[in-house]
Amino acid sequence: MTSFDKPKKQNVIFMVSDGMGPSSVTLARSFKQQRDHLPFGELLHFDKHLIGQVRTSSNDTLVTDSAAAGTAFSCGLKTYNGGIAVDPFKNPCGTVLEAMKLDGYLTGLVTTTRITDATPASLSAHVVSRKQEDSIAEQQLWEHPFGSIVDLLIGGGRCHFLPSSVSGGCRKDSRNLVNEAIAKNYTYVSDRAGFDALNNGKNVSLPLLGLLAPKDIPYDIDRNASVYPSLAETAKTALTALSKATEKSEQGFFILIEGARIDHCGHHQDAAAHVREVLAFDDAFKEVLDFIDSSDVPTILVSASDHETGGLGVARQVQPEYPDYLWYPQVLVNSTHSGEFLIKKVAAKEKTISSKFDAAAFSGWIAEEIFKKDLGILDYTGQEVRNVRKLATSPDDLLKYLNNMVSVRSQTGWTTGGHSGGDVSVYAYSNNDYLDTMLYERGGLLGNVENADIATFMANVANVSLSDVTQLLRDAKKPKA
Repeated sequence: MTSFDKPKKQNVIFMVSDGMGPSSVTLARSFKQQRDHLPFGELLHFDKHLIGQVRTSSNDTLVTDSAAAGTAFSCGLKTYNGGIAVDPFKNPCGTVLEAMKLDGYLTGLVTTTRITDATPASLSAHVVSRKQEDSIAEQQLWEHPFGSIVDLLIGGGRCHFLPSSVSGGCRKDSRNLVNEAIAKNYTYVSDRAGFDALNNGKNVSLPLLGLLAPKDIPYDIDRNASVYPSLAETAKTALTALSKATEKSEQGFFILIEGARIDHCGHHQDAAAHVREVLAFDDAFKEVLDFIDSSDVPTILVSASDHETGGLGVARQVQPEYPDYLWYPQVLVNSTHSGEFLIKKVAAKEKTISSKFDAAAFSGWIAEEIFKKDLGILDYTGQEVRNVRKLATSPDDLLKYLNNMVSVRSQTGWTTGGHSGGDVSVYAYSNNDYLDTMLYERGGLLGNVENADIATFMANVANVSLSDVTQLLRDAKKPKA
């Protein structure tokens, strides 16, 4: 067989940069050039693999949410915002992951948010509302119409696998899915030590359930590397584990690797955290490229965003007169923590205030600790100090205020605290000529495509039928309402 023949075995890697738009890439690229003293021609890893754009609308609006976008990516159809792997009439639709699992592939999900959140859920569960995360957790393990369909799960979201009677649990029932999984011979890891024991994926016994945080894994700007692995590390571990497990199999594997918290930074309009989440995703992208180049199994990578978040602009008019054509990445370099991190820090300090003397000291602490040390802001005003004091017990308002201080000074613009409807980018790579040809021929991903075309393309690569899986699901049962 030559590399132009259709592979008998292949791996499909799907990466999702949740909330990352074209301006996110520009922002992160310029930030990295500034921080690392790189030439202006220096590109990010995924920059070199750009092949097209994706239209992002959902079935019921021009501005999608992650559930509808994830369903388009997984089922090849558009649904309503909030629906997880169901059609507009709330009937289940077959996903790429399910189709490949039924065809003998191993499957995996890796994310930096809750493993039960919209994007991983849309590949592995069927519910009428993304809020049904307890049900999603059950389906991701074994209570799916097809049984256990996910062989490897790594992310946050331990909360939805544990009852509320247990520390860190938030399930509405009394089930302890972690204990149930262990009883069913899942390998379970919940911390850095357990993750490190996996030895970069060389010491993994599938199925694997890795729940590394109660909810979201911290932003990369805040992440303590001794406590939480990076997305690049979890991706590498997952790829190695699945590759090892399929070494002697007729079929390869399918995996989702999601940089989920780019989206959260956009919702919070946190420019300093945003650029670092994009770069963390880029590091994971590089790990995937290295894996593909070292693999003798034909492997294809498709990477896309589900939507853009924040309406990000790489410039901002901060004065009423004709604007300067400027933005300042060094401001983001100087900022060393997210607003999410800092509001907790301020709230904890505020609780220690018990006298007028303490209140005066609190102002000094805000100036020195929050503004100078954490945000890298030296030109703060007395009014800004007083404003933070007033907002110390109003976390949502304080979050907006601190993040805006950084955005204004860097002249980073935002138009919304939600999603926007613009097109987003598609990146792709493979180590096989036949798979490359599929990318660029008619029906591939070159140019401008619909989000639902991503699922159709991946199903074609794997030679599986989404419609057949949809029929099997509908013969089984309807999703939980």
